[in-house]
Amino acid sequence: MNKNLLITKRSGKKEPLDLDKIHRVIYWAAQDLDNVSVSQVELASHIHFFDGIETEAIHETIIKAAADLISEETPDYQYLAARLAVFHLRKKAYGQFEPPHLFDHVSKMVELGRYDQHILQDYSRDELNELNEHLDHWRDMDFSYAAVKQLEGKYLVQNRVTGEVFESAQFLYMLVAACLFANYPKATRLDYVKRFYDATSKFKISLPTPIMSGVRTPTRQFSSCVLIECGDSLDSINATSAAIVNYVSQRAGIGINGGNIRALGSPIRGGEAFHTGCLPFYKHFQTAVKSCSQGGVRGGAATLFYPLWHLEAEELLVLKNNRGTDANRIRHLDYGVQINRTLYQRLLDGGNISLFSPSDVPGLYDAFFADQEEFERLYCQYEADSSIRRKTVKAVALFSLLMQERASTGRIYIQHVDHCNTHSPFDPKVAPVKQSNLCLEIALPTKPLKHLNDTEGEIALCTLSAFNLGAIDSLDELEELAALAVRALDSLLDYQDYPVPAAELGSMKRRTLGIGVINYAYYLAKNGVRYSDGSGNNLTHKTFEAIQYYLLKASNELAKEQGACPGFNETTYSQGILPIDSYKTAIDEICDEPLHLDWDGLRASIVEHGLRNSTLSALMPSETSSQISNATNGIEPPRGLVSVKGSKDGIMKQVVPGIDSLKGSYELLWDIPSNTGYLQLVGIMQKFIDQAISANTNYDPSRYEDNKMPMGMLLKDLMLAYKYGLKTLYYQNTRDGQSDAQSKADSDDDCAGGACKI
Repeated sequence: MNKNLLITKRSGKKEPLDLDKIHRVIYWAAQDLDNVSVSQVELASHIHFFDGIETEAIHETIIKAAADLISEETPDYQYLAARLAVFHLRKKAYGQFEPPHLFDHVSKMVELGRYDQHILQDYSRDELNELNEHLDHWRDMDFSYAAVKQLEGKYLVQNRVTGEVFESAQFLYMLVAACLFANYPKATRLDYVKRFYDATSKFKISLPTPIMSGVRTPTRQFSSCVLIECGDSLDSINATSAAIVNYVSQRAGIGINGGNIRALGSPIRGGEAFHTGCLPFYKHFQTAVKSCSQGGVRGGAATLFYPLWHLEAEELLVLKNNRGTDANRIRHLDYGVQINRTLYQRLLDGGNISLFSPSDVPGLYDAFFADQEEFERLYCQYEADSSIRRKTVKAVALFSLLMQERASTGRIYIQHVDHCNTHSPFDPKVAPVKQSNLCLEIALPTKPLKHLNDTEGEIALCTLSAFNLGAIDSLDELEELAALAVRALDSLLDYQDYPVPAAELGSMKRRTLGIGVINYAYYLAKNGVRYSDGSGNNLTHKTFEAIQYYLLKASNELAKEQGACPGFNETTYSQGILPIDSYKTAIDEICDEPLHLDWDGLRASIVEHGLRNSTLSALMPSETSSQISNATNGIEPPRGLVSVKGSKDGIMKQVVPGIDSLKGSYELLWDIPSNTGYLQLVGIMQKFIDQAISANTNYDPSRYEDNKMPMGMLLKDLMLAYKYGLKTLYYQNTRDGQSDAQSKADSDDDCAGGACKI
């Protein structure tokens, strides 16, 4: 290595390369880490140095050299690379390693327009001084390399054009907490801010992208999921499109219910014209979804829902595949196909399914969600009426087409509309659930818009968060974490803005939250149980009982203080019906764990005092936010002990938690022999979760003859999911021969935006 190389400083000045300075930085980053070699990082870095190299390039070269050494055998390089990246990030943000005082930092950022001016209006200098004393910037050293890169790429306040970064992570966590509890009484709010800061910065509570990237900035829209129902009129279609544009531009992921649009050839204005069908309007929605850039934080994405019995179902099922032409395909949306008991029964009986245009069968579309017995009665009545236009197909042929398209695209999702309404926090007769969202875990009531400023329609929003199961030592900890998460997210509903009136009306009426989990695979591994063999069933039952119980208790306590949500009377909770009262009893066949908590006492308190929030739980995908917490993704098994994820910032390696002691305890995705054990676990979770679960099915074609997945297996798993009460199914993943550790693309998190790629 030529020690006489010159480097170029940020100012443009040249000076000799100081290898001792580089050594000191790497040595500092390597403190307390096992199986890392400072000299190996130095050697790998030095070969990339050249005369005139800029100081920033030197930092990046060293970071990459450390990151390239991350492996199963040497996992601590992910922390060495992370510390070097934090050092580099702080130098870029502050011109030095030591962060400024909180008050000085906030004042500067408010002046630059980067932070919300209300922070300085809501908090005095003395209060910010006290919070500054509580800040622990050394917690930055607990991040993995993938976490630091995700923070820098998506979460930290920055100029996305120039790449300038203005903050480091502990300011993010503290200011999110400060903003969310700003309206609490001054006597208690600093205590809540500190406790919430500790819970998030120690990775016990995970926050989604809209909150992490948005709270503390002048942009005030933080709900991850937006559900918009479209009616069967041009006014409603145009209002839906306008609402999509408004929310895509605000970082939200979209669910669109387009199932009520009448079919091709239906009469308009008494036969004066005939309808062009669903496709032109679905294309219109796709254009709206893709019309807005989301500033590098996420791209616009949506899932569109329709019933399997729609007259155009056979054409709609193939919209995403690569066959056909642009005229008859709409590939940049994902699709949710809605099924219920009646349609499954036709499949089991070897019968037929009749396809109708909703416009030709009055009452059928509404009954599909609100009343399953009434749906079946009307469906049979309309089938018997030969004057009604319909198409008759073999049930097995229609279901096979559905599963073929789900297998080939991975992105045709399933919604069981009966489970979404019979095992629901909402009374389906007054507030039916008619759709889900982009990532199939939100199950909330909606009403079609007649125009953009409609105050009778209802757009559903859900604000998300998650408990890190791997970071808690006892289920008793969930009581405090639930109280913090519920209070913070409930405050967020009042703190944020609402671009569309129907969304504000729905949010204020129902105050819906969706709190889930991350690091479930690590949780199973450290408890010595598995996905596939039933050994994790009772632990899962006990865990999710505690999660839902403490969430409900927290919302009930908040209702005692601030009042129940105005729409509480439209919930089944108001009738004293809890999730443990309406689950599919097939779960009892696979799990004999008893209930451990005082549900009767909680039930009585809920009936008396109400709930502040109509919903509390939902299990979302959480790819990016799991990386921030160095956790496994949501409830999913990892593909490998080291995951290699591609993103716009390059390739990032991440090692599963606890690899040193638990390497043999993890059950990896493609080692799981079938979906049965996983679907049973999800069914147990669904017993308690009041919304839905982003659950995937996974297939390795090499396990089957001719490397082809049998249609019988796909249909069996679909019906198994229905049997165990799953409300939704998300991705269908197919092993394609690539490295098991390699994910296909950078996944977005928490369902919001970005299509959550596999």
